Amino acid sequence: MTNPKRAPRKAEVFESQCVACGCCVKVCPLGAIAIDRGIKAVVDKAKCVGCGKCAKECPASVIEIQEVTA
Repeated sequence: MTNPKRAPRKAEVFESQCVACGCCVKVCPLGAIAIDRGIKAVVDKAKCVGCGKCAKECPASVIEIQEVTA
């Protein structure tokens, strides 16, 4: 049986709604998220593996894990 390869996934932060609480930063195992100027979370796409821990932890529900298409 062939297992189709899953498309790469990355975290996406809806920055305009982010409250910069830092919960996502604390749970990211690869250090791929940082708080920019104390106002929003930003994701380093080169480090992010799309594990989803940040999205689950976000109290404002402003992080989604999305497939990378290009």
